[in-house]
Amino acid sequence: MRNLKLFIPFIAGIILMLILFFSFRSCFSISEKTEKSDYYILTNQISKMNKMVVLEQDISSMQKTKMGYEFFGREMTSNSIITYTKTNAQVSYDLNKMKMEVDSVNKKLIITELPNPDIRITPSVEIQSMDDSFLNRISEKDIKNVQQKAKQTAIKSIDQNKLKNEGKQQLMENLNNIFVLAKALNYTIEDETGQLGILKL
Repeated sequence: MRNLKLFIPFIAGIILMLILFFSFRSCFSISEKTEKSDYYILTNQISKMNKMVVLEQDISSMQKTKMGYEFFGREMTSNSIITYTKTNAQVSYDLNKMKMEVDSVNKKLIITELPNPDIRITPSVEIQSMDDSFLNRISEKDIKNVQQKAKQTAIKSIDQNKLKNEGKQQLMENLNNIFVLAKALNYTIEDETGQLGILKL
């Protein structure tokens, strides 16, 4: 009976210590929870944007290709193919590759790396008309060569540097959605990439 009286306060003391331990632990882990919460909110906003097409252009052109045979410097027969080329150019960014750090203690959103642009140029060629002659027939090989050259011409006609610059400007404008959210959480934005200078951080 005497041992039981000694045992009960001992158990009560252990329970009290456990309660105090978990209470202090929860008090000191507030900043960690806040950081995880802020980080989740900001990264979730980026994941919603995911792969972002920031710029898209459609360009059309027509091209006439003339084919013929010469004999002693004189053209004997000639054929022509008129093609219509429609070219789609896209600039996109995979925001899953964007790297940032969330410092909830000092209320900072630090951008450490921006993704590179993905440029896709897709030309499609249609034959509008063919001027065929009896002596010089247009072959399947001729048609494929004309279509291939039309595609190459369309790709070369796209100014990829201009696309990158315009796409980057649009990316910066779209990133404002993330920065507005960060500022609403009273965060300051720090740019370690050196590429966000055109934005008012």
